[in-house]
Amino acid sequence: MACEQYDLVADFLEMPVCDRERVKLPKRAITVAVPVQRDDGCTEVFMGYRVQHHLTLGPTKGGIRYHPEVTLGEVAALAMWMSWKCALMGLPYGGAKGGVACDPGKLSRGELERLTRRFTQEIIPFVGPQMDIPAPDLGTNEQVMAWMMDTYSTYQGHSVPGVVTGKPVLLGGSVGRREATGRGVAFLANRAMDTLGIPSAGATAVVQGYGNVGSVTASNLARFGTRIVAVSDVRGGVYHEKGLDLRRLDDHVARHRTVVGFDGGESIGNEELLLLPCDLLVPAAMERQITEENAAKLRCRVLAEGANGPTTPAADRLLASRSDVFVIPDILCNAGGVVVSYFEWVQDLQSFFWGETEVTDRLYRLLENAFSQTLKFSRERRVSMRTAALALGIERVWKAKQLRGLFP
Repeated sequence: MACEQYDLVADFLEMPVCDRERVKLPKRAITVAVPVQRDDGCTEVFMGYRVQHHLTLGPTKGGIRYHPEVTLGEVAALAMWMSWKCALMGLPYGGAKGGVACDPGKLSRGELERLTRRFTQEIIPFVGPQMDIPAPDLGTNEQVMAWMMDTYSTYQGHSVPGVVTGKPVLLGGSVGRREATGRGVAFLANRAMDTLGIPSAGATAVVQGYGNVGSVTASNLARFGTRIVAVSDVRGGVYHEKGLDLRRLDDHVARHRTVVGFDGGESIGNEELLLLPCDLLVPAAMERQITEENAAKLRCRVLAEGANGPTTPAADRLLASRSDVFVIPDILCNAGGVVVSYFEWVQDLQSFFWGETEVTDRLYRLLENAFSQTLKFSRERRVSMRTAALALGIERVWKAKQLRGLFP
């Protein structure tokens, strides 16, 4: 998907063939074996990956995910998307991504810590505040980042908080980092609805994926008066035509770790949920959820991509032909996380920390600027919002590589 998107935009930009591979291919791709002693005394070897797409604009930046289906190809695609995302937002980063093929839900806390520390140890030569800065992603959190920071710092002989972002505030994390992606999705969704003349108060929203991003998006949308009529997680979903009581839903999720079984609505499947009539649809789960099979059946006005790669290229072609659906592409829509990760990195380097109001205000300013530029490009060049966002990001990386030249 990532390569197909890149090739289409490279054609649109009329990029010379001799420049394409240099802009497209990752700078570095690392595969490591991660042996971990399980609680029963046996040793299990997991496969870990880290891909650094380019270092032309600065160190690389990207999350670490723990999931059974993590592969080198998936990580490479996510690193490429992160490159265009950082460039679109004007951040001094190249894209990176990493992960370990494991099921964190089947690991004890001790096993998870041992896996994290061993994985960090294996990639220490390739990470650092001026080289590559990991962050949380699917299946990881603040605690995992704290273990990564501690492992790296132990090897350096002194505390290095800037080696990761998304860590606890007590250890040099930034206030507002955990909520940043969801806040950004909600902010841009409201900007899109405002562009279309849809009042936020009274609008309806459907959120697929009620994890960190989806739940924060839902709560922020609700503050503007939007009714959240359906949400889901990997186990299933819940629907209420008049709007879900998010406070009660959050209490239910805290107790049961799933939205399934919530008595404030009726159960609904993930496929059915995507096709509900609504003003706003937020796919905030996994890749490839909007496909050629269901894209023509969507009944939303705004599609806000909280996840990475939720729409396949075939589905994207169908959506581009539909004037009734406004797409906020993933590299713009979910950029709030990397923006506040950048703020955290800056604060760590300066040892000077900001308040949450300042963090949020700066976040919204950058998102507003990127949204306005993308919308203007889309309208002036008569292309989809995805093509506009990708073109802006890819062209900036391409021009930066031209300016730096090629080392002999």
